[in-house]
Amino acid sequence: MHVTSKSGRIFELPSAEEEARIRAGIAADPDTHEMTDKEMAQLRPFARSLGRPKADSTKQPVSIRLSPEVVDYFKAGGPGWQTRIDAVLREYVASH
Repeated sequence: MHVTSKSGRIFELPSAEEEARIRAGIAADPDTHEMTDKEMAQLRPFARSLGRPKADSTKQPVSIRLSPEVVDYFKAGGPGWQTRIDAVLREYVASH
C-alpha cells in the first residue's frame, strides 16, 4: 500500500503480513521490545527539556520600523544585532 504526503512524497506501507513478520521479529528479539504507553509517557518530559534554557527575564516580541542605516549598522556587527539594539535602548531608558 502506498501513501502520498502533502509534499508529494510517496511512502510504501507494509502489508498486514509484513507487519505481522515485523512484530514477530521484535517479539523474538531478546534485546528489544515494543514500548508500552507508560514507557512512552516517561520519554516526553525529557523531550521538553531539550532546547534553549529559559532566560531569567523574558523579552517581549514587538515589531518596529527602523531606518535602514540603523539596521545596517547593528547587523554589521554580526549575530546578536537585536540584543545590541536592546542594550542601547536599555541604556537610554536608564539614563532618562
